[in-house]
Amino acid sequence: MTAAAELNRQDATRPLPDGWRWVRIGEVCDIVQGEALPLTEFKPVGYPVYGANGRIGCYTRYHYEEPQVLVTCRGATCATINLSEPKSYVTNNSMAMLPKDANQLERQYLRWVLDGGVAKSAISGSAQPQITRASLSPIRIPLPSLSEQKRIAGILRSQMAAVERARRSAEAQLQAAEALPAAHLRAVFNSPEAQQWPKKRFGNICEIVAKQVDPRVPEYGALPHVNGENIESGRCRLSYLNTAAEEGMISGKYLFESGDVLYSKLRPYLRKVCVVDFRGVCSADMYPIRVNRDYLDPHFTAWLLVSDEFTEYADEESRRARMPKLNRDQLFAWDTPLPSLSDQRRIASQFSAQMASAERLRQTLAEQLDAINKLPAALLRRAFSGEL
Repeated sequence: MTAAAELNRQDATRPLPDGWRWVRIGEVCDIVQGEALPLTEFKPVGYPVYGANGRIGCYTRYHYEEPQVLVTCRGATCATINLSEPKSYVTNNSMAMLPKDANQLERQYLRWVLDGGVAKSAISGSAQPQITRASLSPIRIPLPSLSEQKRIAGILRSQMAAVERARRSAEAQLQAAEALPAAHLRAVFNSPEAQQWPKKRFGNICEIVAKQVDPRVPEYGALPHVNGENIESGRCRLSYLNTAAEEGMISGKYLFESGDVLYSKLRPYLRKVCVVDFRGVCSADMYPIRVNRDYLDPHFTAWLLVSDEFTEYADEESRRARMPKLNRDQLFAWDTPLPSLSDQRRIASQFSAQMASAERLRQTLAEQLDAINKLPAALLRRAFSGEL
């Protein structure tokens, strides 16, 4: 028995409000498997087809005149609930739930009760999840009077629409917040002032002096290990760290020092760069860059290396290789925009504050979106406990 099925079994023993009763799905519904439909038979026009991913195409004929409650019965979307359009064709990846008596069970109510976790409790199999008539039919659902079903379905329809509007708004705000760091960088590096900065060949104002070491040697295995996965794209920030020994590293690594700029040379469009304030080892797919501090501030350098200008340059250069990767000659050949050191430090400090503010906003909005995403389940629990 799955965890969801056990929860359903336990849930079905709880008391119900007056006038409600527990029924098995098979008592009130005919569960009809759809038919296989070759992909070659899809048509650009015709009747809508419903399968594992909801509405997936059109066909020249249909199964049902009226909208039907559909349960996806196999694959990654197993237990997804859809309400079909009128005159729809249902493939064998879905099952139609047909109320036996329209005076006993309202389709919209059935849709919501199935969406409240009931369908998931019928899933069997982990590698290939599926729902069958045999697994779905005996599951118990709470059934109030038809008028109460209609009332609950109407309230849920209104509330779920409001939740969906809130979700879309929160997603748009979160997307805008996630775009802020790149916007802050463009505001500086694409500004008219930046176009006037003098330029110097990157290889003339920095170097790569790190030596390769064996992480199996205890001295180096105990050091923090950095690779591309540890660096947040476009943020110049490390997300987490383990030692080389903890990660079981055995191949040669570069030894870097505090103050070095680590640049991930694989897939430059990912913009993986950070400044480290500790000694450690890094993947051979990274460049530990030591800047000449008479010309470059390390933190400003990191922001430069995630700017649009450098990323476009690096991406274009790396496309010449079979695997997108920037080699040293290409890195050092870049003509680097170079404001004064005082301006570099000011800009780096400004970016640091802006990125911290953007991250706080992103976290707040992500938490709001998470809370909104939890609302449907809470609303459904209340509805089927008689609390609406």
